[in-house]
Amino acid sequence: MQADTEPRLTLITRPGCHLCQVAKEAVDRVVAATGDRYREIDVESDLELEREYGERVPVILLDGREHGYWRVEEQRLLADLAQPR
Repeated sequence: MQADTEPRLTLITRPGCHLCQVAKEAVDRVVAATGDRYREIDVESDLELEREYGERVPVILLDGREHGYWRVEEQRLLADLAQPR
């Protein structure tokens, strides 16, 4: 798969996490506006992710880099998605 077909956004979550559900709703609004896609990864599915992010979920990654955590800054994310990769 080519890199440009990968979603630019990754949402790292944990099952049963209320803030993760709120973040998912925010990311859903963002991708509805931009036409982008995102993938969701359970932090508990990967030991390295668990070590890196632990209780600091949800985490948003844009193009593989941390964009924010706990809360999605929708306007900032929209603006950053408008920039090329």
